[in-house]
Amino acid sequence: MDYRTLRIDAAGNGRVTLTFTRADLMNRMDDESRAELITALVEVGRDSQTRSIVLAAEGQVFSAGGDFDMMRRKHGDRAAVQRGTEDARRLVETLNDVRVPLVAAMHGHAFGVGSTVVLSCDIVVASRGALLADSHVKVGLVAGDGGVVVWPANMGLVKAKRHLLTGDPLPAEEAHRLGVISDLVDTPDEVLPAAERIADSIAALPPLAVQGTKKSFNVAQRIRIAEVLELSGQYELETLHSDDLIEAIDAFQQKRVGVYEGR
Repeated sequence: MDYRTLRIDAAGNGRVTLTFTRADLMNRMDDESRAELITALVEVGRDSQTRSIVLAAEGQVFSAGGDFDMMRRKHGDRAAVQRGTEDARRLVETLNDVRVPLVAAMHGHAFGVGSTVVLSCDIVVASRGALLADSHVKVGLVAGDGGVVVWPANMGLVKAKRHLLTGDPLPAEEAHRLGVISDLVDTPDEVLPAAERIADSIAALPPLAVQGTKKSFNVAQRIRIAEVLELSGQYELETLHSDDLIEAIDAFQQKRVGVYEGR
């Protein structure tokens, strides 16, 4: 199919690179980009020639996360919000269930659902100075689209709580020290080549061994997804209808302190 928000490049050796292409929108995640990422992962993952996948992005950031304009449009529309919640769960499940290893090339910041995408990958290459942040709480939302699953899985519960309950960013250098990021390079320009080298080395290995190992990891994470994601998604759905969400977006865009009433 033709994609509007990403590009697919096959290297010919079994490695495929998916690149977010909406640099002008900071690769934010909306209904269209989320649906295309799910479709591309399924399409590429099912191809018997695929041995590894790199997730990359154009522009200054990997992904700025959710789309505020979309949130405003859906505010009060329970059917639309419910569909979005279900699609968010599908994205996390799809990222987890891809049969070949995923390598994230995080050359710039990854916020909100962007951080979920990064931390759902099997290997993460990042540049010094890049930030990971799940700042749902700062805009009045529950971190229901995967953060409560992938952050604790990658760094432990105590550290995940520190960042998800405050929305404070995690610098790539600290993430590497904690083992959240597997490979740290000095500059953004070094990220994609490093990620592709790792993906190429995986693509050259015996595929049954690699994919069997990956599937074993998938099972463990799938259990956690089933336990947590539906409930956290429903909590997030409720906050998507809250007055505090609109106030938080307004405060962010107007660069002022928000005033929240818990409704």
